[in-house]
Amino acid sequence: MIQNPALRAVEPSPDDESFRTPPHNIEAEQALLGAILVNNEAADKVSAFLLPEHFFEPLHARIFEAATTLIKIGKLASPVTLKTHFENDATLKEIGGTAYLARLAASATTIINAEEYGRTIYELAQRRKLIGIGTDLVNEAFEPDIEDTSRELIERAEQTLYSMAETGKYGQGFQPFARALTDAVDMAASAYQRDGGLSGISTGLKDLDEKMGGLQSSDLIILAGRPAMGKTSLATNIAYNIAKAYKAEHNADGSVKVTDGGVVAFFSLEMSAEQLATRIISEQAMIPSERIRRGKITEDEFAKIVEVTREMQSLPLYIDATGGITIAQVAARARRLKRQRGLGLLVVDYLQLLSGSSRRASEGRVQEVSEITVGLKALAKELSVPIIALSQLSRQVENRDDKRPQLADLRESGSIEQDADVVLFVYREEYYLARKEPRPNTQEHFDWQEQMNRVNGVAEVIIGKQRHGPTGIVELQFEASLTKFQNLVRTDYLPERFE
Repeated sequence: MIQNPALRAVEPSPDDESFRTPPHNIEAEQALLGAILVNNEAADKVSAFLLPEHFFEPLHARIFEAATTLIKIGKLASPVTLKTHFENDATLKEIGGTAYLARLAASATTIINAEEYGRTIYELAQRRKLIGIGTDLVNEAFEPDIEDTSRELIERAEQTLYSMAETGKYGQGFQPFARALTDAVDMAASAYQRDGGLSGISTGLKDLDEKMGGLQSSDLIILAGRPAMGKTSLATNIAYNIAKAYKAEHNADGSVKVTDGGVVAFFSLEMSAEQLATRIISEQAMIPSERIRRGKITEDEFAKIVEVTREMQSLPLYIDATGGITIAQVAARARRLKRQRGLGLLVVDYLQLLSGSSRRASEGRVQEVSEITVGLKALAKELSVPIIALSQLSRQVENRDDKRPQLADLRESGSIEQDADVVLFVYREEYYLARKEPRPNTQEHFDWQEQMNRVNGVAEVIIGKQRHGPTGIVELQFEASLTKFQNLVRTDYLPERFE
């Protein structure tokens, strides 16, 4: 530790009891800077986590920034090369001018301790930030905005604390284009190495994955449809497939690297957790949920249910069935889950049952939905996970001959269509055709039966919008009694049959 008092930057006087000095360590800052100026390799040991703003002394922050900038472009950072950058620095002149740089280098300790000094500086910077958050919270609690509730204060503080806890890029302002290029190449490499060549998380539905490249991080995916089309079933199937495929590697530093699938958070605002679990059991046990609820199952079927349930107990699938939840509460709970368990996918069923702030609600439903979709998109970017938000469609679909949904059919479509990265519609022609059955033993009935055979068990997922891929239609197999979507087995792909 540097003992030379001449090296000490000016610090606040501790004599004033009303003033508490924020936690800092000037000696650690001086020791690290000295080590870097003596041996530039010391900068490599701290470059991954330490930034200029982590230094308490502004002069030290400027010296660190100048030194690391020179090192990054392949030049030497030393008292001599830095001299021209600080000859006119007023703060440096107060403590001896550019000779201060030479004294830093002369009093430097070994490079071996550089990372330890960097960690100390970073830790103290985090503590100062915590003090700032606490001070802001106290001030807001004493003098709250007239429209702020205590819950909103808690959620705002939690969001700030979460952004501190995360080591990702969100909320850190500008980043160099070179870093963005590296991330893009890493994504391409992951897609190349992953089975199926997907850049995102596999939905477990092959044709849908091929069209979308999987579910992409930070995407807001709107899954819409009229009632009874199966949008909740599709979301449940995808959530289950991703949770079942979850694989992770634990690194030596304690971090977890997800290699497949992901942890899934499912906000079920319409159905209870028990109803959702029954659906999943029905899908996997291949037993209609109606029979499970009524107890009309055989002993073998009950054994199958027990077996399937045992297999699913360890799935990283978390259900929140709280009704009337706000977008702010969704964000707070999702952040908490990611911090504690990790998070790979978030599902909201469904968007119109979410509520926004009281202020937006008073301005009308369109403004409130706009706040919700903007909030969901921001949350997807913040957590770097795909979010699937289910949405109802307006009744105007029913008034058309062709009942395939369009973007204009989305309720409050302006904000939903604008904020979504992907819009998917679920459509089952079988549902509508079944309600047009003609009189039996007529030519119309024969034609109708032929059409029914063609669309029986077939569902269409219409990709109405996709920022980074094509639009179009993906056909899936749908078992209505099991509410289960699967890859469609096409008759032209089946082996030749002999009568």
